[in-house]
Amino acid sequence: MEKIKVGTLIEDMGKVGVITKVITSGTLKTDNELIKWRNNYEIYYFDGTVAILGEGTLHRLILKGDVKII
Repeated sequence: MEKIKVGTLIEDMGKVGVITKVITSGTLKTDNELIKWRNNYEIYYFDGTVAILGEGTLHRLILKGDVKII
């Protein structure tokens, strides 16, 4: 699967969002060990919510068609 870049627009279950950060493994300062062991994407949705999704999860959702790149 291709690399998803900052600025990529997505549609996620009817909500539109934009990738605002690509957080590479080990660079996010957090106490949550799960986040440190993989690449993550920060997504800002236009309804004001923010989510961080793991790279593998986001790619699986795209393959299933649950998330679409606009």
